[in-house]
Amino acid sequence: MNRSAAIVSVKQGYTDGTRRLASRSITRLAHTRVTPNVLTTGGVLLCTAAAVVIPFENRNEFLFYWLAAALFIVGSILDILDGALARLSDKATPLGEFLDSISDRVSEGFVLAAIALVFARAGDDIAVVFCVAAVAGSLLVSHARAKAALIGLKGAVGIGSRAERVIVISAGLILAPLGVPLEWFIYLLAGTAWLTVLQRILSVRKQLRKEANGFDQR
Repeated sequence: MNRSAAIVSVKQGYTDGTRRLASRSITRLAHTRVTPNVLTTGGVLLCTAAAVVIPFENRNEFLFYWLAAALFIVGSILDILDGALARLSDKATPLGEFLDSISDRVSEGFVLAAIALVFARAGDDIAVVFCVAAVAGSLLVSHARAKAALIGLKGAVGIGSRAERVIVISAGLILAPLGVPLEWFIYLLAGTAWLTVLQRILSVRKQLRKEANGFDQR
């Protein structure tokens, strides 16, 4: 219990800190002509550029892995800020909301596909399988949250949300040239993604049981 509480506390701490920094940035952007769709598009393009750069790691690991990490981090930040800008500036549109809902998955999928190509080129079939598992888990994490919201329940629980996945992938790209196997981060990514899916399933189940018990009491 103490370990779980510590993990939740750490996650809540950096989440709150990130939100405060994002709030300051969004307040400034809200007074410009920048639209949420511009941020969404920019984020996807930067993450796509990161995916294009990754396979060149065989030429210079430090240059191309670190460049990919920088592009992926900035692109992911833009993906996070677009929704906040839409809410704060009243620039939200149905199309923008739709694009925002799929842009994160596209960006992450491209980067993981590029990493899988690196593993395939090295003949590491196990790591390739874990890349596929990580992509599938990422999609299901998002899908579970959306389905929970659709039936009026909270689905944003678990240790492997979007922010955590960005951190794991970025850390893997940064540390790989220093001798830390990139495979380890992909294993962690896949594991936490699927654990999060399970956590969200159990959370929805608990909420449904609570609602059913409350209804019986009435």
